[in-house]
Amino acid sequence: MRIGLFTDSYYPHVSGVSTSVEMLKDALEEMGHTVYLVAPNKKFLYDKKNRIIWIPGFRPGFYELRVAEVYSKKAMKIIKNEWKLDIIHTQTELTIDFFARMVSKKLNIPVVRTYHTLYEDYTYYVTHGHLDNIAKKIVIKLTKKFCEKRCDELIVPTEKIKKLFIEKYDIKKDMAVIPSGIDLNRFSLNNTKKKIAIDLRKKYHISENDFVIGSVGRVASEKSFDKIIKNMQKLVNINNKIKFMLVGDGPQLEELKVLTEKLKLEKNIIFTGFVNYNEVCNYYHVFDVMVSYSKTETQGLTIIEGLASSKPIVCIDDPSFRSMVQHNYNGFLFKKDDEFRKYILDLMADKELYKIMCMNAQNSVYSYSKEVFASRILKIYYRALEKKKNNTK
Repeated sequence: MRIGLFTDSYYPHVSGVSTSVEMLKDALEEMGHTVYLVAPNKKFLYDKKNRIIWIPGFRPGFYELRVAEVYSKKAMKIIKNEWKLDIIHTQTELTIDFFARMVSKKLNIPVVRTYHTLYEDYTYYVTHGHLDNIAKKIVIKLTKKFCEKRCDELIVPTEKIKKLFIEKYDIKKDMAVIPSGIDLNRFSLNNTKKKIAIDLRKKYHISENDFVIGSVGRVASEKSFDKIIKNMQKLVNINNKIKFMLVGDGPQLEELKVLTEKLKLEKNIIFTGFVNYNEVCNYYHVFDVMVSYSKTETQGLTIIEGLASSKPIVCIDDPSFRSMVQHNYNGFLFKKDDEFRKYILDLMADKELYKIMCMNAQNSVYSYSKEVFASRILKIYYRALEKKKNNTK
């Protein structure tokens, strides 16, 4: 099959969406399909060898994205004359999506959409708090339009999003729930990663007796990293060997550093800043436990990456995490701050519990492999093609 992936978020911009797109592309190609990609860049470029068209775009000034031009005559010509796509799969709802729909209509091929980002949680990047309720209502209305009328098949990553779409957004369209997959081999521990992890612990002055809780992600307010830091104050008072490592960069980084100084936790909290995506997998092996307070995830790929790295998870009891984190098996789901602290201390004190949860973590991620992910997506492609075929008879 000849598949076109259209996305506003792709490397070098690192996000859950760009990671998901890359995993899907790799897995589909390994299965023998031909995958093409359209994404925004500074100027028009056609990477014929890697089958990528970069459409000129601009930065809108929020979330570090680059928004592409709505239409590219050059791209349309290449797609029509050279690519001869069977199906289009859009990954974002910005301008690339408009272009994908134009291609779909011109070539009479179906469009599959994956909804990755719950935009109502990000409106403040545009409104800065002014008329935010109105902005959220507009986002909900536009999402309903995009997801009901502008695609042939709709995919969401979790039951949380499916339920929200049905109950709050009033979306009537059938939805397939397909979590994004990852390259499990990238995160499994080997001798090379073990040595790198040892070197990283030395670099950040982490001793053998230190117990590291860690998080990976864009450092922004919606991720609630400040709540972890505030809880660290009480944890450190109980045991000063507990450290928190935050891997990533973002608009809230400096604010969190100020909070750390205010709470006098400089010796127990580590900010790595930006880390290249190819190196992030090494940091999971510095952690003893993976933690998250975020309630804005549509799925939470970093949690899957943590499990694939054999790390127990301690995260807030949010519907996005319930399918991945099985309470008392591969981690803990907490509702209150005191529960969060208790679970951290339990894992630190009980070596046998910790060892069992590490094994369970690794054993619970096979259904999240990129191969399973791509196989499930392919079924949706074939269903969309069959519907298109029947509708043209």
